[in-house]
Amino acid sequence: MFPSERGTLADGPNVTHRFHKLLKRAELPPMRFHDLRHACASLLLVQGVHPRVVMETLGHSQISLTMNTYSHVLPALQREAADRMEALLTNQA
Repeated sequence: MFPSERGTLADGPNVTHRFHKLLKRAELPPMRFHDLRHACASLLLVQGVHPRVVMETLGHSQISLTMNTYSHVLPALQREAADRMEALLTNQA
């Protein structure tokens, strides 16, 4: 929920319009407002935040929904896990 400049609830089209203006001013590519949610979840997972925390942040009812939706970040997580295991096994931890 976002307030308008008058303190009332801002409607969806106005939020979207202001969001697009901010993107343009920041010289970022066009995206949907909802894409911020997807980016947030992906970044949290890649940073090692536990999937259960990401699930609760997004308001998903089941962890399978979170993990199925954001499975594209799993290769990065798997690489990190492999690197950590290698460090442990080679006494580089």
